[in-house]
Amino acid sequence: MSLILTNTFGGRKEEFVPRIPGEVRMYVCGPTVYNFAHIGNARPAVVFDVLTRVLGHLFPKVTYARNLTDVDDKINAAARAQGVPISVVTERYTEAYHADMAALGVRPPTIEPKVTDHIPEIVSLIERLIAQANAYFAEGHVLFHVPSFKDYGALSRRSPEDMIAGARVEVAPYKKHPADFVLWKPSTSEQPEWDSPWGRGRPGWHIECSAMIERHLGPMIDIHGGGQDLIFPHHENEIAQGTRARYWIHNGFVTVEGQKMSKSLGNVLLVRDLLKEAPGEAIRYALLSSHYRQPLDCSAHGLQQARRSLDRLYRTLGDLEGATDGGDPSDFLEKFYAALQDDLNTPAAFAELFRLARMAQNETTPSTRGALKNALLQAGALLGILQQTPEAWFQHKIAGEVDAEVDRIEELVARRSKARADGAFSEADQFRDELKELGVTLEDKGDRTEWRRASR
Repeated sequence: MSLILTNTFGGRKEEFVPRIPGEVRMYVCGPTVYNFAHIGNARPAVVFDVLTRVLGHLFPKVTYARNLTDVDDKINAAARAQGVPISVVTERYTEAYHADMAALGVRPPTIEPKVTDHIPEIVSLIERLIAQANAYFAEGHVLFHVPSFKDYGALSRRSPEDMIAGARVEVAPYKKHPADFVLWKPSTSEQPEWDSPWGRGRPGWHIECSAMIERHLGPMIDIHGGGQDLIFPHHENEIAQGTRARYWIHNGFVTVEGQKMSKSLGNVLLVRDLLKEAPGEAIRYALLSSHYRQPLDCSAHGLQQARRSLDRLYRTLGDLEGATDGGDPSDFLEKFYAALQDDLNTPAAFAELFRLARMAQNETTPSTRGALKNALLQAGALLGILQQTPEAWFQHKIAGEVDAEVDRIEELVARRSKARADGAFSEADQFRDELKELGVTLEDKGDRTEWRRASR
């Protein structure tokens, strides 16, 4: 089965065919490093990490670039408030971003370009746009003239009026058209600046990605990705500047307990705070529990459900610990691969994992159990889960965490012990079965009972 992806440019599913056979070039817009990553930042990182794994499974060579925006007005404001150079701010939050994404199982991209390392390429691209009559200089600024690009709006499928409103354009007398956007702007003495033919200043946001894509991946790439919020104006502007991609892929928005995430509501969930409440693998699972193109609601219930789901899968792996390692898993993975290759359908892929887990629990043939174990591990590798030992998963404790199941387990163990003491053995067996469902193994030692997680 070939890989099918929904191309935002056109809004329909298409078979993915790289421009160069066997080689994939993908660029995804990364974070602006002025603060800690929130769950909305984490979703594209996880989604495109899975896509990279799937591409690597299908094609011999995958080059994945994800940039870091390390010059921006928010960065400038943070640096000014702290009285430090912007590099102090960006290096701190870049390190934090890397740590948080690693905790979610996100692998580093092949290339991670920074804006401040590409000022010459940015200046060169702006010069070319001016020479092509797509851009002009006015009052210290260089602006892209939107009417000069006749296909502007094709990606987002918006009318000119909607685009002007949606871009929240700055009203400036030097603009030839309200939708024109800044490529280069002058800096004050408090702002970072670089030399350019138009005076000392700094780049606009949109030009950065176009310059870095061309520098590292060439004039035409296979996939350009990011969050849905980047379709307009950022990716629309990139196309106008000359960025060419065969497939434009975007993930849906993230809400929190049914509400839009915003500072005004006080519900911005930082990844590092969530990592105090749940293991990174559970957060990753929750982020993949909905189809990447659909909205995703982040909730405490969703994280608990993700943990329970992973408990079940790791419990199965623990039960398969002695299974033969040489079993061929290919016969069991066809439907799993088909799910991921159908527009990265992770909910269907998870359903296949649990189907395989149920098969393994009911299988007695050693070679088949070995094949199912290998199938679970190989499938987990494409999703970025199930890559630690069951022992490590169940022993994982987060600082300050209270295991909500422990009280319930202790209560059931006590009630079973009382039932045994009273001679109510049928009732005691019911408690044992309930504990087994929680993944608990019991060991009776005289008048006392010890319990442990089944996979430990």
